[in-house]
Amino acid sequence: MINQKKSTPISPDLSISIGGLGLKNPVLLASGTCGYGMELDDLLDLDQIGGIIIKGLSIRPRPGNSPPRLVETPCGLLNSIGLENMGIEAFLRDKLPLLRNIKTPLIVNILGNSVEEYFEMARRLDGAEGIKAIEVNISCPNVKAGGIAFGTDPETAASVTHAVKKATGLPIIIKLTPNVTDITEIARKVASAGADAISLINTLLGMAIDIKFRRPALANVFGGLSGPAIKPVALRMVWQVVRAVDIPVIGIGGISTPDDALEFLMAGARAVEIGTATLIRPGTAEEVLTGIRDYMKTNNVQNVKNLRLPA
Repeated sequence: MINQKKSTPISPDLSISIGGLGLKNPVLLASGTCGYGMELDDLLDLDQIGGIIIKGLSIRPRPGNSPPRLVETPCGLLNSIGLENMGIEAFLRDKLPLLRNIKTPLIVNILGNSVEEYFEMARRLDGAEGIKAIEVNISCPNVKAGGIAFGTDPETAASVTHAVKKATGLPIIIKLTPNVTDITEIARKVASAGADAISLINTLLGMAIDIKFRRPALANVFGGLSGPAIKPVALRMVWQVVRAVDIPVIGIGGISTPDDALEFLMAGARAVEIGTATLIRPGTAEEVLTGIRDYMKTNNVQNVKNLRLPA
C-alpha cells in the first residue's frame, strides 16, 4: 500500500498595507454606517476586522438635514443625513479615549467646506493618540466656488489633498465621488498631489418620490444612493482607477457578501469597506472576512494580493 501524504491546509495571509499603515486584513467598516465605532461593539468583534472608519467629522457640530432623510429603494438606500456629526472637539474629548481600547486601527473621515477647513481638521488630528490614518471626503460643497463639490473638479480635489498632506504625517486616503464624467482624471490628480491611497465610490446622487403625498420622499429632495444597486458601477470605477494610479485603492459600494468583496479584490482593490449592509446585518464585516479566508483556503491562494486579476 502506498502512503499518500496529506496536503497541509494553507494559512492564508490576509495582511495588507495602505500608505504605510499595516492592517491585519482588508475588511474595513465604512464611514457613516458604524457611527463612532463603539456603537457596534456588542454586535460584532471589532478587534477582528481590518479597520474602522469613523463617521465624517467637521470643524463644528452639524445637525444634518431635516427628516425624512432615509428612503429604501429596490436593492438600495437613499440617504440625506447631511453629514450630521458632533464636531472634532467633542470627538477628541468624548469618543477617542474610549476607542483607544479597540485593537483595530482607527481611521477618521473628515469633511469641510473650504480648503482651510480640511487643513485645520487634519492638523488637529495629527498626533492624536489612537488615530492611524485620515479618509478625506471630497464630496462636500466648496462654498468659495459656488457650492460645487470638491471631488468633481480635478484642481480643487488636488488642492484639498495637498493641504491635508501638508497638515499631517498620517496616511491620507482620498474618498472619491462617482458623480463625475471621468473618475480616472480625479484619481490621477489626487495621486499626484500626494494621496497615499484612494477609496471609492461614495454614493450616487438620486431621488425618490412619494406618490401618495405627491412630493419628494426626502426632505432635501436628493440623496445618496448606496447598497447592492450601485455595486456594478463601483466595481467598474475601481477597476479603472486601479489601472490609472500607482497607489492603493479601497473598494466601496454594495458589498454585502464575501463574493462581493472578492470581486473588488480581484478587480485590484487593496481593501474593501462594508457600509449599508452593516445597517441590515451588523455582523456583515465578519461574515465577509470569514468568506474571503475560506475562499483562499479552498483555492490555495496564499496571499490576498494574489487575488488580483491581470490587467
